[in-house]
Amino acid sequence: MKRRALWTALLALPLLTGVSGCRYGGDGKPSGMTEAAYPVRGRVISVDANTQEIMLAHEAVPGFMEAMTMPYKSVDAAALGEVHPGDTISAQIVVDKDSDGDFHHARLRNIVIVGQARPDAVPQKQYHVPQKGDAVQDFALLNQDGKVMHLSDLRGKAVLLTFIYTRCPLGDFCPKMSRNFAEVNAALQKDQAAYAKTDLLSISFDPVYDTPAVLRSYGGAYTGKYTQEKFDHWQFAAPSKADLPAVEQFFNVGVTGSGTQIQHSLSTVLVGKDGRILDWYPGNDWKPAEVVQAMETAAKA
Repeated sequence: MKRRALWTALLALPLLTGVSGCRYGGDGKPSGMTEAAYPVRGRVISVDANTQEIMLAHEAVPGFMEAMTMPYKSVDAAALGEVHPGDTISAQIVVDKDSDGDFHHARLRNIVIVGQARPDAVPQKQYHVPQKGDAVQDFALLNQDGKVMHLSDLRGKAVLLTFIYTRCPLGDFCPKMSRNFAEVNAALQKDQAAYAKTDLLSISFDPVYDTPAVLRSYGGAYTGKYTQEKFDHWQFAAPSKADLPAVEQFFNVGVTGSGTQIQHSLSTVLVGKDGRILDWYPGNDWKPAEVVQAMETAAKA
C-alpha cells in the first residue's frame, strides 16, 4: 500500500479538521456546509481514548484522498473499546464540505472490524479475504420464493454476488449495491448469450427480518417488475441465523449491531462457472460497466 509519510499527512490535517472562522448551527454542524461520507479501509496504528482518536493507515479513498496515515475522531465512543492497534477496519470518513469545496471536521463512523490483531478483541471472528482462485464454500440460503438454494446450484454460470440488508439507510451502501446490480442486470439482458450464462445474487445478513416475502418485495422494486418479477436471473436470499457468521467470515463482511442500526462493510464477489472466485470488490467504487464486461468474459470461458 502506498502511503505518505506520517508528518506529511498531519500537515494536511488542518485542511480537514480546522474550524477557524466556521460558525456552528444548533445541530453541531458548521452552518452553510453539507455532509459527505466516503468508505475507507485501513489498519489501526493507535487508539487514544482520551481524545477519541484513531490513527489509521488507510487505502486510497477514490474521489477524496490518496492512501495515507492520519488521526480521525471516532463518532462512536464505544468503538474505541473494541478497536486495537493492528486491527483492519472498514468505516466511513465523514466530512463537512463548504461552498468552496473544502473539507472540514473529518471523523469516522460505522466502524467495523474486519481483521483482528488481538485474539481477545470483539468481535471474535477470523475473516477470510477472498482471493482469485478460491473455491466458494457451498452455503445454503433461503431465497425469495421460500426455497432452499445452495451456491453450488449456480455452477456453470458466472455469478456476481453481494451483501445487503433491506432496511439499510445508507445510500452509499446497500442501496448503491442494489442500484449497481440493477444496472448490471439490465445491461446483461442486451446480450442474451451472456444473460443465459450469468446470474446475480444479493445475500442479506439480516435473516430474521429479511424473510422471503420481504426479499421478494425488495427485489421486485429494484428490478422494476415488482410483483411480476420471476427472479430467474437475479435472486435475493439469506442464510440461516446459525450459518450467518460463517458466510460473513468467508466473504469478509464485517457486521455489528442489529435492527436498523446494523453497521457493516461491503463485499461483492465475481464467481466463475467452476465455482471459484474471479474477482473481489470490497468497496462501493466498482463500476457496473466494468463488471458487466468481466461477467461477459467469464460467461464465454
